[in-house]
Amino acid sequence: MNAIGIDVSKGKSTVAVLRPYGEVVVSPFDVAHTGSDLRALADLIKKLPGETKVVMEATGNYFESIARYLHEQNIFVSVVNPVLISDFGGNTLRKPKTDKKDSVKIASYALTYWLDLKEYTPQEDLRKSLKLLNRQYQQSIKLKTMMNNNLISLLDLTFPGINKLFTSPSRESDGHEKWVDFVLEFSHCDMISKLTIKAFAKKYKKWSDQNSYHFTESSCEKIYAFAKDCVSSVSSDKAIVFSVVQAAKMLISATENCHAIQSEMNRVASKLPEYDTVMNMYGVGKAVGPQLMAEIGDPRRFHSRKAITAYFGYDSENNDSGQKTTRSNPMTKKGSGALRRTLFIIMQVLLQTKPQDNPVYDFLIKKKSEGKHYYSYINAAANKFLRIYYARVKEVLNVSEQMT
Repeated sequence: MNAIGIDVSKGKSTVAVLRPYGEVVVSPFDVAHTGSDLRALADLIKKLPGETKVVMEATGNYFESIARYLHEQNIFVSVVNPVLISDFGGNTLRKPKTDKKDSVKIASYALTYWLDLKEYTPQEDLRKSLKLLNRQYQQSIKLKTMMNNNLISLLDLTFPGINKLFTSPSRESDGHEKWVDFVLEFSHCDMISKLTIKAFAKKYKKWSDQNSYHFTESSCEKIYAFAKDCVSSVSSDKAIVFSVVQAAKMLISATENCHAIQSEMNRVASKLPEYDTVMNMYGVGKAVGPQLMAEIGDPRRFHSRKAITAYFGYDSENNDSGQKTTRSNPMTKKGSGALRRTLFIIMQVLLQTKPQDNPVYDFLIKKKSEGKHYYSYINAAANKFLRIYYARVKEVLNVSEQMT
């Protein structure tokens, strides 16, 4: 019975080997994440007498290479949540924090929970790619939001309120928003107000045709009247206009990047067997669906509905202490933050569209009518949605597996 604890870090890991009663088989040593070092580690593990289990923490993407390699060498590997290792008692008031001591602590955890350890299985390449794309998409969205706020801040000086004048949704072909393309051409209200209505109409129609936007006389007159009545706090100086144009170009670039990643996510997600089932769920579209699939992955990795809702961060267990019983607990937030954000978007869609005879929306309204706090009924409805998702997708995956 050999418990191997691996404390993973970037580029290298620290390994400790223990047996019951604290017997140190091999003193902690470092292993580089290279082919030669990993082969030497696998050979060492295979030479150990008796049953052997390797345990490591899920530390970002660093653990993937070593976990996958050892799994391919037919070695039992278990990847556990870092919170479980952190909460694991060390029977000491001191809190030492070194790689060697952490590896020993992980090995001790493996001995204590030997029978409960779950074997690691690498994600399918499609699901791994989808999750990586979603991580890039989240970063791109943050950048886009920052660029969006920056442009609006500049327009408050040159053309205040122009961004609210356009209500057209973003274009499906490239994600462009009409108001951003507009201020790229007309970045200051003086560029319009100093023209005659006829001259502006001619320029606006030409711009609309070049950028594949629909032109109407009414919208042209509305923009012209708005520009005439607009008061800017800076002149249409060349340097100021240049600043606005560059900010608009950066936002357009960020928008195109987000759209490209989103399209690729949808292409990858469409190859998974549960794609149609997920897309048919109310509130899920081409933008949100792939994100949801990316964050949940294969739902069969969760042993029950409670496990997947715990991953979401929702704990429905009662909290009993003495004579006090609490039936409503706050979100633990120990699960996936990206999954919580995605489900929050779906709940917002339900609140806005108010679909009739939808079980999730009906449950949401029921909780709201009970006087629950906003986040309480949103999270409760998201939990119900997740349970329905788990049941439907798991059934589809099981049927797909049987067919193959």
